[in-house]
Amino acid sequence: MGNAGVAAPAVAYEPPRMPDGTPDMQGIWTNASITVLERPDGVENLVLSDAEAAAVLTATDETFQLSEDAKPTDPDAPAPEKGDNSIRGSGGYNTFWTDFGDQMGRVKGEWRSSWIVDPANGKLPWSPAGGQRATAYAARYRSFDGPETRPAAERCTIGFGSTGGPPMLNVLYNNHYQIVQTPETVAILVEMNHNTRLIRMNDEHRPKALRGWLGDSIGRWEGDTLVVETTNFHPDASMRGAIRHRLFMTPEAKVTERFTRVAENEILYEFVVDDPEVYSQPWRAEMTLRKDEGPIYEYACHEANYSLPNILGGARREEAAASE
Repeated sequence: MGNAGVAAPAVAYEPPRMPDGTPDMQGIWTNASITVLERPDGVENLVLSDAEAAAVLTATDETFQLSEDAKPTDPDAPAPEKGDNSIRGSGGYNTFWTDFGDQMGRVKGEWRSSWIVDPANGKLPWSPAGGQRATAYAARYRSFDGPETRPAAERCTIGFGSTGGPPMLNVLYNNHYQIVQTPETVAILVEMNHNTRLIRMNDEHRPKALRGWLGDSIGRWEGDTLVVETTNFHPDASMRGAIRHRLFMTPEAKVTERFTRVAENEILYEFVVDDPEVYSQPWRAEMTLRKDEGPIYEYACHEANYSLPNILGGARREEAAASE
């Protein structure tokens, strides 16, 4: 009997190799996407059909901003009414600064409604105590009493929204990463705030007293997959919020990442966050890092970092005016 009509087995991708035989992950990659960490309300499925992906895409604030930006500008139009700071509000970011992509994310060839795959509902599994802790932590940074109550992102120390991670998440702009490998170290240059992750291969974690802004990352190879375990996070980097996600992790959280080059232009990026003080279970997510052209330009943030003194100075002026 012949083999007519029988599909040939898929040929596993063979990645390029470094001189030591490990997969070559080097290059510039991006995770820019309309898909974000959690699934939108009202969307049931993780995997979307073409029609479902188009419908979800159309309903997002990001697509609204892109469509508004594409409209002709009337030079005689009056100033818009005062709005909020959301993407749809007049107080939000000018689209000149944004670069979040214009498509839903594809993982393993499928449109995805969220990066989270477990829990199955695509939502962060907050424990009651964890949710309260995150809310209290966020409230601390709504005060203007002093520099201690302002978040690290205002100092341009780290990027907002967990861009540097781990886990490394997409935000409004600057969603590029450059990977450089040696047998001893894998370096990931993060476009946002020009942070650099240094993943020490086959090493031990540093003492807990030494906490890094991006944690302490140790890597190893499991076959052709780079596995990275990170803990010892800086306590001032616990809250990470951007676009449509809010993420909170304690300094003792453990993040396990898996990087697998599955195609010439794709890395499958998987991660598990285990933080029992905040979440009722470990949660898992998947996304695709897509190869992009370079170079990554220097991230200047705000030159001379006037933001923090101006924020605090403005608050003191408001207090003085209120006391008159």
